[in-house]
Amino acid sequence: MAQRERPADELRDVRITRGFTNMTPGSVLIEMGETRVLCTASVERDVPRWMKGSGAGWVTAEYGMLPGSSEDRIRRNNYEGGRSKEISRLIGRSLRAVVNMKKMGEAMVQVDCDVLQADGGTRTAAITGAYIAMYDAFSAAVASGQFAEIPVIDSVAAVSVGIVDGTPLLDLEYVDDVNADVDMNVVMTGRGLLVEVQGTAEKAAFTRDEFNALLDLAADGIGELTAAQKELLGL
Repeated sequence: MAQRERPADELRDVRITRGFTNMTPGSVLIEMGETRVLCTASVERDVPRWMKGSGAGWVTAEYGMLPGSSEDRIRRNNYEGGRSKEISRLIGRSLRAVVNMKKMGEAMVQVDCDVLQADGGTRTAAITGAYIAMYDAFSAAVASGQFAEIPVIDSVAAVSVGIVDGTPLLDLEYVDDVNADVDMNVVMTGRGLLVEVQGTAEKAAFTRDEFNALLDLAADGIGELTAAQKELLGL
């Protein structure tokens, strides 16, 4: 099996292309190494039934892997599966953590994250790209008069970390992921606030010190991703 070639504390090459498609106001292709995710976002003048009359908006997301995104063909109905639903909810929670939905009125942002090619870290790449797509959708809504201001209060990004052969690693690609003793996904805001931590002892239990070391490693990586987001958006 191929071996990791990057230093333990280094992100994969990150490439983010805004305006990747022309049909949605927010459209981002994010590439982290060989992982590629298309994130699109649009604004609807509607909210879920249970929010009607609240005066507040909503942000929701859907995640799925396209049939040719991995070596084994993915079924097209994978969006309905448990894993896709769990990741969709994670992306939605992450985006809502940085939006003042009371300033949206009764409107909804729908974000779609489609994995074009998977080599580890698809959910974390999706969150990082989805934030930019959402921001661009809000910007377009302000420009068209749908919103008075962009209701985003912070940025959000995510990265995976893990322990492989006793070594903490940042930004796991597939070869790292399948060999990991510990696998963790971390979501943080630009101010360094934790949104979600998903950590699992895949092969061996881990200590509190190892947990803290992984969080520090993730924070450094997310700091780099946040800087890239802000540079792209001119913030």
